[in-house]
Amino acid sequence: MSLDQSQSNPEQDTRRSHIWVDADACPVVIKEILFRAAERLQLPTVLVANQLLRVPPSKVIRAVQVSHGFDEADHWIVEQAQPGDLVITADIPLAARTVEKGVAALNPRGEFYSAENIRERLNMRDFMEELRSTGLQAGGPAPFSQADRQAFGKALDRFLAKIKR
Repeated sequence: MSLDQSQSNPEQDTRRSHIWVDADACPVVIKEILFRAAERLQLPTVLVANQLLRVPPSKVIRAVQVSHGFDEADHWIVEQAQPGDLVITADIPLAARTVEKGVAALNPRGEFYSAENIRERLNMRDFMEELRSTGLQAGGPAPFSQADRQAFGKALDRFLAKIKR
């Protein structure tokens, strides 16, 4: 069950590409880039989380709050997303599900997931999880950098240029 925090309803939109954001862990700077792009292109952009989110007042940007269950936001995004849409997520299993469905998936560091690279990323994720469960410290991802922000902006621009054609 979800609580929509806006008046807009994606089913009422004439079907255009949408951006779906796995917003629980999405860096603020990435959200800001997405907000600017959504407004500039009037592109429906939906942030999905299991907590209340603030989004700027907009006809094209909205937030959806899903229940607090495990992977609820992921399930909701997979249900809603369609080929031609873009999902923003660092969650590799969510990316795998969207790629399998024919939906583009981009992580906040500017890397697109693909049918070719998703299996390798899932295997690496599982391996790192196994190492952590044995007590070995494997460390986390590197801190989010200016280069990551720029890579994301460039990757987003490439995707947006494709859908504008």
